[in-house]
Amino acid sequence: MSSQAPAAVKPLTGLKLGVTSIALAMGTFMQVLDITIANVSIPTIAGDLGASADQGTWILTSFAIASGIALPLTGWLMGRYGAVKVFVWSMLLFTAASLLCGMAWNLSGLVVFRVIQGAVSGPLVPGSQALLLMIFPPHRRGTALIIWSMTTLIAPICGPILGGLISDNYHWSWIFLINIPVGLISAFLVWRNLGDFRTPIRKLPIDLVGLLLLIVWVGSLQIMLDTGKNSDWFSSNTIVILAVVSAVACAAWVVWEWTDKHPIVDLHLFRISSFSVGTAAFCLGYMLFFSNLVILPLWLQTQENYTATWAGLIAAPSGLVALVLSPFASKLMARADMRWGASFAFLMFAISFFMRAGYTADASFFDFVAPLLVQGVALSTFMVSIVSITVQGLPPEKIPSGSGIMNFARITGGGIAASIAVTFWDRREILHQSRLAESSSAYDPALRHAMAVLRDLGLTDTQAAGILVREMVSQAYLLSTTDLSWISGWASLALMVMLWIPRKPKSEGAAPPIAVAD
Repeated sequence: MSSQAPAAVKPLTGLKLGVTSIALAMGTFMQVLDITIANVSIPTIAGDLGASADQGTWILTSFAIASGIALPLTGWLMGRYGAVKVFVWSMLLFTAASLLCGMAWNLSGLVVFRVIQGAVSGPLVPGSQALLLMIFPPHRRGTALIIWSMTTLIAPICGPILGGLISDNYHWSWIFLINIPVGLISAFLVWRNLGDFRTPIRKLPIDLVGLLLLIVWVGSLQIMLDTGKNSDWFSSNTIVILAVVSAVACAAWVVWEWTDKHPIVDLHLFRISSFSVGTAAFCLGYMLFFSNLVILPLWLQTQENYTATWAGLIAAPSGLVALVLSPFASKLMARADMRWGASFAFLMFAISFFMRAGYTADASFFDFVAPLLVQGVALSTFMVSIVSITVQGLPPEKIPSGSGIMNFARITGGGIAASIAVTFWDRREILHQSRLAESSSAYDPALRHAMAVLRDLGLTDTQAAGILVREMVSQAYLLSTTDLSWISGWASLALMVMLWIPRKPKSEGAAPPIAVAD
């Protein structure tokens, strides 16, 4: 092992500091934006590429999984080549991958390009935060964190709205092509202003075996979840093989990482109870959030006749509430046991999900927005409190490694949750549709009355039956959506209880800055 002593890093000042801060913040903004901006556009993209809406969710899951797998490599890359160089190259490669996504000619090509885009975007979020902390004077690092945190909250506000506007008024490819000018400008400004910065260089060995096993088990699991529904699950030999490969590779990965001297993921941290419980709560909580984030706009556009723009407008207020409340919530939580802040977040999530479980066929725009406003309250305390609980039991030198594990679990968990949620949604719809059909017959007075009303409007029996079947399918998807909401609500309450299993961690205010992003 060898190291290169870095030159002294002098904080920036004045206009140069402001411009560089914005350029760095764009790294986080673009990475988060590229999940939410595509979310509301899935039906449009899938329809244009000749795929079903549930297949369109591969656009989200492929990006999330690739990004999650790349995260553990970030620390090694920055230690080997320097934070500035890795950030700039990541931004340029992300921009090039965005161009490829915009040029995709079919769903398979788009998914491949999204995998590339997610893989090269791994260093953007941790790199932007680390460099922001470097360029600000020590006494103003709180400002750096505020800038970084605000971008993580603004992106979910802008994403659904931009995605909806582009899908409804322009070609969907602009969802990805708008990254190009922003990425080029950001990379240019960061390199111009920080090109002389030097961070410590360490020639540490890379855990290549661990990385390959990670790619195999996570990739096999994700492919199985994405394609299982269309392959009739375990009646397909391909799905069985994928399941076996994922299970065997996962077991081998755990053994290897536990025994390797320089593991890509330090699993020994799970011996600390607060870290284990916190990471589990963080991952599962995000999975509940992300699964509902995927289903809501999909349901609104495919079943409730909402345009992508209006679906985006429904989702955006959640981020706006979180943006407004986060500074106040952080100040309050700094004086209290973080478990109370996390419990409050899960309670608000549960209330939001239970409100969604009350959706009806004639729900109004405000009926859809109201639960998401409550969700915004939950988001204002969720990240900081859970991260603080998780890392406060770790030795300082282990915090970057622990943070990487947390964010790997969160991002990959989100991709897996999206696949599971879509499968659950479709399966429950089939179940509810069969039950609704069983309760109806040609002698049912309500059905006979509905047919008579439609005949009076000039429809033939075939047309009237088609309309009633369409309404039955719509009602079945509504029931399926509320089923997911009920399950998510009760699971949130269970996670709130789980937080109190480990002993109270030491209270030292908010989580260390590095914990959120690495």
